[in-house]
Amino acid sequence: MSDPVRPPVLPDVAGDQAQAARLLDWVGMAEIALPLRIEDGDGQAVTVPARADIGVNLIDPDARGIHMSRLYLHLQDALARETLGRDTLARVLADCIDSQRGLADRVQLTLKYGQLLRRRALASDHSGWKTYPIELDAVLGPDGLALTLTLSVEYSSTCPASAALSRQLNAARFAVDFAGSAPSFDAVHDWLASPRGLAATPHAQRSRATVRLRLSPDVDALPVLSLIDALELALGTPVQTAVKREDEQAFAALNAEHLMFCEDAARRVAAVLTADPRVARFEATVAHFESLHAHDAVARVSG
Repeated sequence: MSDPVRPPVLPDVAGDQAQAARLLDWVGMAEIALPLRIEDGDGQAVTVPARADIGVNLIDPDARGIHMSRLYLHLQDALARETLGRDTLARVLADCIDSQRGLADRVQLTLKYGQLLRRRALASDHSGWKTYPIELDAVLGPDGLALTLTLSVEYSSTCPASAALSRQLNAARFAVDFAGSAPSFDAVHDWLASPRGLAATPHAQRSRATVRLRLSPDVDALPVLSLIDALELALGTPVQTAVKREDEQAFAALNAEHLMFCEDAARRVAAVLTADPRVARFEATVAHFESLHAHDAVARVSG
């Protein structure tokens, strides 16, 4: 049996009259797979896999639907050709609105991908890769382009209260072991290096800072890498990749230097974002995934 002949004009029921006419806020597609060109940690452009949600408002109440396939086709390769930035996004989103031929005047694109960065060890010559989850929300409408960036960094948090309680137990054991004596320098040194010199250890846990930033209108290049670096520097104890014994010891020293409650961590994050002129507004959440409790300690701050 031969295939039927394709008719010269295909039906397009999306152009039919809507039965229950009204405007719609957002119509589109979610979780589209696409390639994305971004900057890596060495200043080079690389292509990474991403997921995208894209949709427009439907401003013609009588139109049954939008031209969804046009959005999909406009998006598929556009962000793989140029490094992600304000100008590229503005051009791609304007094309998406134009593709709807009067049905929409606002488009929203959300991109989700992983920023892969190589991180050096603290003391040894090793290094390893770490992925930072990134979400970029871009909205183009009559008021222009608005960019909102969300990213997370993980770090270690050692409880100041637990550290103080541990020091008290260590001091109490020292008093018991050396009661009535005047120990020499060598005796104290050897005691501190022995199991008796550690009566208790403070509890620490992996923690996460998640920030959502409205970028200033004059920001073109996305400040993902510099923001990650600034946040990790302020928190002081970013989780590590390659770790040898000397790196683990250096990490332990950093934890002792940066004792913090979730409130302390939230203030450190806020100080970084407040001082950055590229950030018009921010919301930050820090969560310490407690090793002492069965619940988490959380703090939020905005500015």
